[in-house]
Amino acid sequence: MRKKITVIGAGNVGATTAQRLVEKELGDVVLVDVVDGVPQGKGLDMFQSGAVEGFDMKIVGSNAYEETAGSDICVMTAGLARKPGMSRDDLLKKNEEIVADCIAKVTRHSRDLTIIMVTNPLDAMCEVARRVSKLPKEKVFGMAGILDCARMRAFISMELNIHATVLGGHGDTMVPLPRYSTVAGIPITELLTAERVDAIVKRTAKGGIEIVNFLKTGSAYYAPSAAAVEMVDAVLKDKKKILPCAVLLEGEYGINGLYVGVPVTLGAAGVEKIHQLNLTEAEAAALRKSADSVAELCALLTC
Repeated sequence: MRKKITVIGAGNVGATTAQRLVEKELGDVVLVDVVDGVPQGKGLDMFQSGAVEGFDMKIVGSNAYEETAGSDICVMTAGLARKPGMSRDDLLKKNEEIVADCIAKVTRHSRDLTIIMVTNPLDAMCEVARRVSKLPKEKVFGMAGILDCARMRAFISMELNIHATVLGGHGDTMVPLPRYSTVAGIPITELLTAERVDAIVKRTAKGGIEIVNFLKTGSAYYAPSAAAVEMVDAVLKDKKKILPCAVLLEGEYGINGLYVGVPVTLGAAGVEKIHQLNLTEAEAAALRKSADSVAELCALLTC
């Protein structure tokens, strides 16, 4: 049976996500946006590319949510984008309104739904989606760690070929873990100087704003869309894949009632298991600091 995926937001992230989803033939896609004609035009353009790319998934654009009825997954990308000098925290109030409105509308037509949040500030927006949708925590999670790890891997790959691990909130307080970032199983701390490792960690934490500063009028979308699609793929194909995601913690890592990025198993049920790493005292302290920043944002939510 073909799956159905709703992508909310037809901007760069949403449109690129929709294109990747149909090209991978993960399901039929409904692309939703408030701007008249934009999702319809982009959806039709993508659908016509199928004759060249060889996919037969259906993709349609809409300004309303009736078309989304019966969706299996919703990828939420709509929201105000960051501009130079703007932190993710600055986005909180505006994007809370947008996320709350969109999630209320999509869940009105699809109750057996998994929500993957991409809108920033990511961790707080996951909490908004959970509160508004009233879905279980396993069904609402965010695309943070995969993107952050991809950025860290990209920076390390300039020197080595690697696997990277990043915990914490999706923002400046994220916690890259060099000890768990490896090349052929060897920690990068044994292959690179402390100065190089520190530079990579700092660049990873600032990875999003580095792109914002280059673009000046937009933010990243190729890597975020790829990360979101990897999560959709793990859920729809029940891959039981271990990926770093923003999930609601209830005592794990000593954190309670907050969305924080940690390694989880993603499958058909959504978040099927939370994996706890053995952290050093310094790493645990950095994770608590990151969680505290998420808590400060969530305290400002009004929904």
